[in-house]
Amino acid sequence: MARSLPEYPLVDYEAMRRSQFPALRQLVKRVYGNSLFYHDKLSAAGLKPEDVQTFDDFARIPFTVKQELRQHPIEYMRAAPEEEIVRIHASSGTTGKPTIIPYTKNDVDAFTDMMARCLSFAGVSRGDRVQITPGYGLWTAGIGFQSGTERIGAMAIPMGPGNTEKQLEMMLDLKATVIIGTASYGLFLAEEIARRNLREQVFLRTGVFGSERWGEKMRQRISSILNIDTFDIYGLTEIYGPGIGIDCSRHCGIHYWNDYVYFEIVDPDTGEVLPVGEKGELVITTLSKEGLPLLRYRTRDITRLLPQACSCGSPYPMIDRILGRSDEAFKVKGVLVFPGQIDAALKNTPGAGSEYQVVLTRQEGRDRILLRVEGEEQADPVATAAACRRNVKRVIGILADVEIVTQRSLPRSERKTRRVFDQRNRG
Repeated sequence: MARSLPEYPLVDYEAMRRSQFPALRQLVKRVYGNSLFYHDKLSAAGLKPEDVQTFDDFARIPFTVKQELRQHPIEYMRAAPEEEIVRIHASSGTTGKPTIIPYTKNDVDAFTDMMARCLSFAGVSRGDRVQITPGYGLWTAGIGFQSGTERIGAMAIPMGPGNTEKQLEMMLDLKATVIIGTASYGLFLAEEIARRNLREQVFLRTGVFGSERWGEKMRQRISSILNIDTFDIYGLTEIYGPGIGIDCSRHCGIHYWNDYVYFEIVDPDTGEVLPVGEKGELVITTLSKEGLPLLRYRTRDITRLLPQACSCGSPYPMIDRILGRSDEAFKVKGVLVFPGQIDAALKNTPGAGSEYQVVLTRQEGRDRILLRVEGEEQADPVATAAACRRNVKRVIGILADVEIVTQRSLPRSERKTRRVFDQRNRG
């Protein structure tokens, strides 16, 4: 969860949206004329480009969902001629068939610009050596971070994922100053560095982590072990990739690039557009993307538009850090729970570490939630468990069983860490 916002001026979202509206109208016209998918989709909704005269008209445009991108070939989806497509990326496909996304040269340049902007927000400059641990190939992250690093003029160390021995060897030999990866792998590397007594030998000063939702406790643990500042980068392969937003050194929220993307927050159940400050599902429209522009794409990520400007002075507005995905939430004891709420409870629990597991079972016809939490060294397990139970009740409104386990006893991952185990439907 983002830190409490101090009193700073409000962002004039109405003025910002008015400035974006010409690009939105032009986008609707362009995809209607160039993408068979959107021509058919808008026609089925009884809409033509000239019908979009106001934001209320724009809100009538049907949402685009991931399943549509998966079920149609790119020849039907794309809005640029094949000869202008210079690159293909794809989602990881962890929840189904990979989603294929075509990029034009201008799309690749825009992606690079946004990545460079993100890294600049994190303080990366020409003198840095940037170790890149996300995957290369069809996934956007590795090549995206490398392009942004090179655009800044910093040195890229394109390691790719895994092989921790080689990661640490190169980190020490090349004196890497920036580490990029998933937060789970950032924690894994930090703990390995501490376990091997290498903290005095590393030169890291900055970490940029994304590709998964991660909480304040994990941020604090990585930062404290490595003595670095950490940044939460946001993005989706379907939009461009990681890099459409990042938090700044104030860590009050994620700045997003409103010159490239238009954000709406909608009610996940009704699709109604919600006012600034209300929590809901993030819906994204690309303003200038050419290969596969997206109109009102449902991300499933739960967040909110932050009403206040950031004290860093940036003109870019912010969303809250991601609370979770609407398809990751679980219902227990009649309450819908997002993983980010567990993070919020742990954040204010003395003695609790960042790593946890949620185990859901059904006993005698009733839901049971067991929260396994790593305790910090020298913390009293009994007092920590009691404090954790109180904070879960305060934040989520349910009573949970809490088990405090020793540090590093829960699994670590080089990619994304699985935290919720629902065993209620097992035979």
